[in-house]
Formats: sequence, structure tokens, C-alpha cells
Amino acid sequence: MGTRLNPYLSFRDTARQAMEFYQSVFGGELRMNTFAEFQASDDPAEQDKIMHSMLETESGLVLMAADTPNSMEYVQGHSISISLSGDDEAELRAYWDKLSAGGTVTMELEKAPWGDVFGMCVDRFGVAWMVDIVTSD
Repeated sequence: MGTRLNPYLSFRDTARQAMEFYQSVFGGELRMNTFAEFQASDDPAEQDKIMHSMLETESGLVLMAADTPNSMEYVQGHSISISLSGDDEAELRAYWDKLSAGGTVTMELEKAPWGDVFGMCVDRFGVAWMVDIVTSD
């Protein structure tokens, strides 16, 4: 395998719920491991938290996430957005509909000045998303 760059999201204690949500959005295979499985924490309250998770879709999307241990500082968001783009309008609109449901739309998914259909939202887990549907117009 060559080098790949993929998002790795940090949560305080909702990584399992978030990754199950993303699997419902994108499909694919989800693998999750807890702190207990790796004997990575002595704190009984952290045993069921997610130490590492990875979602891989048939189309090549990869998303990873983990819960942040209580002993570490947790800062949500870090001013980063995840961008989805392409020319498959039906696929991207379906992702948009699922990601924005229960979240906050910060820019409606509509025709942008550069000609594409573009929108921004923050999902129910506080992750910022940008969707750009490339148009042939």
C-alpha cells in the first residue's frame, strides 16, 4: 500500500456512536477496539471507550476515530473540516442529507459562485463537513 492521508477524529467518549453514525452515512466495514482490549487504561470508566476505530468503504473512503482518555486534554474540532467532493450528485446529496440531519447547516447546499453545488454543515457530533458537487455547466 502506498501512502494515504485520512482524517482521524478525536472524541471525549462518543467515538463508538459517531463511527456507527458515519457507517450509516457511508456504508463500509467498521472495526473498533476498546481500551480494555489493549490493556491501555487502568481506569475502569475507560475500559469500554474506543481506543481505535477505522471505517473503510468500498469506494476507498477511510475515516478513523478514538475517544480521548480522561487524563488527556480534549479540544473539539481543532478548526478542521472534512471535504467530500466529486461529480456523483446523487451519492454526495445522500451523504449531505445524512450528515446534516440533526446537525447545523452553516451554508446551504446550493449553486456556488464557481459553478459547483456546495454546502457546509456541522454534524451532530460536532464535526465540520464541506460537500462540493462538481457540475459540468
